[in-house]
Amino acid sequence: MDRADVIIFGGGMVGLALASALDCSGLTAIVIDPADPRQHANAAFDGRTSAVSSSSMRMLTAIGVAGHLVPGCPIRQIAVADGLRPGGLHFEPDDDEPLGWMNENRHLRAALLARAETAKNAKLLWAAKVADVDRGTHSVTASLEDGRKVSAPLLVAADGRNSRTREEAGIRVARWRYDHQAIVSVLRHESAHDHVAYEIFYPGGPFAILPMTDDAGGHRSAIVWSVPNADAAGWLSLSDEDFAGEAQAAMGEFLGKVAMLAPRSSYPLGFHHAAQITGDRVALIGDAAHAIHPIAGQGLNLGFRDVAALAEVLVDGARLGLDLGDRQLLDRYRRWRSLDALSVAFATDSLTRLYGVPGKTASAVRRLGMGLVDRISPLRDRFMAEARGTSGDLPLLLRGLPI
Repeated sequence: MDRADVIIFGGGMVGLALASALDCSGLTAIVIDPADPRQHANAAFDGRTSAVSSSSMRMLTAIGVAGHLVPGCPIRQIAVADGLRPGGLHFEPDDDEPLGWMNENRHLRAALLARAETAKNAKLLWAAKVADVDRGTHSVTASLEDGRKVSAPLLVAADGRNSRTREEAGIRVARWRYDHQAIVSVLRHESAHDHVAYEIFYPGGPFAILPMTDDAGGHRSAIVWSVPNADAAGWLSLSDEDFAGEAQAAMGEFLGKVAMLAPRSSYPLGFHHAAQITGDRVALIGDAAHAIHPIAGQGLNLGFRDVAALAEVLVDGARLGLDLGDRQLLDRYRRWRSLDALSVAFATDSLTRLYGVPGKTASAVRRLGMGLVDRISPLRDRFMAEARGTSGDLPLLLRGLPI
């Protein structure tokens, strides 16, 4: 039987980040995933991107992932508008640190995998299916379908939105679906984006334009366009030329002529939040714990914040000689993350509903509110801190410091 300090179910970006964070402090982890990410190591760009906040990038640097990462595009300003009407919000930091970086998901996955494969204290079990889990009084034992067994004091669920681990632990989830789908792709455009991320709110749904690194062909930006479910099939059926024309009109043509650069894909938008993120010898991170609307680009960053907090709790506990599955130790993680995760989830859901209210009066009220925030420095700075992921009680890794 293989033994470790932690068993991690799920070898996605959040699970691998935790394995690397623990490795930095000498804690051992066994990562188990039914898929084999090495099969997609040389995957072509599929149009999927992620905004990595400045605090998350500090963590990726501190745990040795950034050295494997293809450099992304820094986001130096965020512009928010209600349609194409005048007025809005503009966030631009006073220091040199960007608000975040835009990275292709394939590059993030490759970097996290490369870092985990070099870890001295991590064992990666790919294409491994779990047959049974016994969360006993003193340890967790997972039996795999091929007959192998692994054991650790703690099981961490990083197995996504439909987490089997969460369900088997009896942890309830508040969830609902929005009547929208997100269409994601990448555009080529005529004018430079100047490292500005745009969020344009329409009654039909928000339209985000996110700066990416230029390539040999010119300027690029990723888009995340939220459209009603009833219209999604129609948008996806448009030719590339027609879709690019619609995107150009929605953008107000401020980036000049645009053309499609990657395939379009869509996914349903929903919300879920676990009633608790810990149980008997189990802790939830990432989408297993919470999933939010992409309106603020904080989904992956929430998962990275879980990683930073849980890693610090476990390392501190190990140094004190504590049982890593001890309820009191896990309670520290629960208290640390629950309020922040719920606050971000509530804020994104409220924004989605607020900007979905149609009518000229509602639009005028929204623009008035944005104008006030834009002129009141403390408020603007608070919103900017949220975007950077630097608000609240930050774990050491999110400050760029080792544990």
